[in-house]
Amino acid sequence: MLDRLLQPEHLIVILLIALLIFGPTKLPGLGKGLGEAFRGFKEGIKGTPEPDTTTRQENTAAKSETATPPAK
Repeated sequence: MLDRLLQPEHLIVILLIALLIFGPTKLPGLGKGLGEAFRGFKEGIKGTPEPDTTTRQENTAAKSETATPPAK
């Protein structure tokens, strides 16, 4: 019974229903959030956090702000 659960036809119907419910503007954001949730779950299973791109960008921005003294 469960072996025929995720056939391509079923996945297409699920994606069409999601498109109708959320609309084309919110689907990319939902996909991104779902991907980040899976990544966080995987990191939690491993026990070692992988470097995140947003964390790296924040760190480089913080370093560039501290490297340049403010103008007086």
